[in-house]
Amino acid sequence: MKKSILLGISSAFFFSFTFVLNSKMNILGGSWIWSASLRYIFMLPILHIIMILRNENTYVIKNILKKPTKWLFWSTVGFGLFYAPLSFSSVYSPSWVVSATWQITIIAGILLSPLFYEYIKTDKGILKRRNKIPKKSLMISFIILIGVFLIQFEQKGQASMCKNLMGVISIFIAAVSYPLGNRKMMELCNDKFNTLQRVYGMTIASIPFFIFLSIFGLLKIGMPQKQQILQSLLIAIFSGIIATTLFFKATDLVKEDLYKLAAVEATQSGEVIFTLLGEILVLHGEVPRVIGLIGIFLVVTGIGLNSFISNKKS
Repeated sequence: MKKSILLGISSAFFFSFTFVLNSKMNILGGSWIWSASLRYIFMLPILHIIMILRNENTYVIKNILKKPTKWLFWSTVGFGLFYAPLSFSSVYSPSWVVSATWQITIIAGILLSPLFYEYIKTDKGILKRRNKIPKKSLMISFIILIGVFLIQFEQKGQASMCKNLMGVISIFIAAVSYPLGNRKMMELCNDKFNTLQRVYGMTIASIPFFIFLSIFGLLKIGMPQKQQILQSLLIAIFSGIIATTLFFKATDLVKEDLYKLAAVEATQSGEVIFTLLGEILVLHGEVPRVIGLIGIFLVVTGIGLNSFISNKKS
């Protein structure tokens, strides 16, 4: 159990690189357009090499070609409309604010539940039943929402109302797109792929979106800065590859025990803390005031309670 918790905390640490480095690239004058597109452009060859070594690349590509339209659409939603708005939000808010506000994706995931079905084996065959919104999880999620509100309230004097609103709206789009796209892709894959294969397939299918975004960036602002290229590569490696692998390894170790699995999932709230530390130590940002710290505490507490309640119900 200690090993899985340590792996979970380590993955949260590497996930936090996304928020800190995106903020740093923005401070140094880099465009959010390149921050968004370069991560996935760098991820593709890395994942491709891994798939070749595992002799799994052909299997994934053949499956994509069977339903290319659905793959392209839902991968673009799950990756493109997730990461582009998230990168855009770093223009208007410090990294720790983006990281904490991003946790509303948990609430979005709960509210999206009725759009999906569960399949139950019965004597008469397989019964298709629409999922219901888990009320306990929704009630606990209001703790997260209050925390996010306090964090945004703390930022009230830092920027204009219009800029704050643009930042929140872009994070909201990302928070809805990520669970929606990924769940739709899980339905489409229908247990034919493991997680790494699905991430590889979604990266391939979302690349047209990021190439288009890159062309737009090239025409509008020119080539990315050398520092931005390097930092985007670091995000691709740290957040896209290392963090994901560590987290999946942690969940694999305890997948038979729902309570231990809940504890591992709750470690992801640590990315808010790690991002705050990164903002202060790396970017020399200001320590949040009391209202902001209370907001962070409520977000982390809400995530932990939500994870335990959800898995206990399972």
